[in-house]
Amino acid sequence: MNKGILNGIAAYALWGFFPIYWKLLQQVPALQVIGHRIGWSFILLIAFIWLTKQWKDFRSAALTSKNIVIYSIAAVLLTINWLVYVWGVNAGFIVETSLGYFINPLLSVLLGVIFLRERLRPLQWIPVALAAAGVLYLTLAYGRLPWIALTLAFTFGFYGFVKKLAPLGSLYGLTLETGIVFPGALIYLAVVEFTNTGAFLHDSALIDLLLIGAGLVTTIPLLMFASAAKQIPLSVVGILQYIAPTLQFLIGVLIYHEPFDQSRLVGFGLVWLALIIFSAETYLATRVLVQPIPEMGEG
Repeated sequence: MNKGILNGIAAYALWGFFPIYWKLLQQVPALQVIGHRIGWSFILLIAFIWLTKQWKDFRSAALTSKNIVIYSIAAVLLTINWLVYVWGVNAGFIVETSLGYFINPLLSVLLGVIFLRERLRPLQWIPVALAAAGVLYLTLAYGRLPWIALTLAFTFGFYGFVKKLAPLGSLYGLTLETGIVFPGALIYLAVVEFTNTGAFLHDSALIDLLLIGAGLVTTIPLLMFASAAKQIPLSVVGILQYIAPTLQFLIGVLIYHEPFDQSRLVGFGLVWLALIIFSAETYLATRVLVQPIPEMGEG
């Protein structure tokens, strides 16, 4: 249990520090960063599966026509999510990217209601309404729709929805997803190389190492999270997931000095209040469900 919690905290903390890593690649176009992230992630994941002697299991479990269709959709959603996130970070919108991941849990609940006909408890509608009010307020404050946050929330929300219908675990799933988009990433990187616009091997050794490392920083937290998810309750995972956007938000404000005025505070405050109410209501509801029934003779 303790090892699982530590793995979960470490995974979300690493995700939380992602903005610092991607900022180091600010001079590289976001699409090239994603091309390398997909390519090196796939290579590392395949190597891990091969070295741990899981290749036969992976091939028999993953390479079916049904899985190819499901994980192709997941791969497209994940690629868009990665691209918008890296672009948003390097364009100076770290705070707005964090908003997307704050909204995501509530959006996932709403997707369950719309597509899976799940029912919300009456109190759960309050945080959903508050989060919507927060987004509306920020739209008015920005003078534009916070499209980066909403794109991240929707792509990751639908990604989670697709993965809920998918049969594979995190390791095999991400390997298949990156494998599906790997040929496209490879072709794109070859094109930028032949047109002399590629950054890899044409900038500095540090940039080359960071582009290769994009695969490493993608796979390490994933494997830690996969281990944690097996060892700790889902309710604990739900609490830990707020570590990443909180760190991203603090990094955006305190390290990169992105603007966070009173109007943004009000909008974010509504979203944070929604998450507090949602978490508290879920925790209390879970306690009621797991409370043991008194045996005969108990008061």
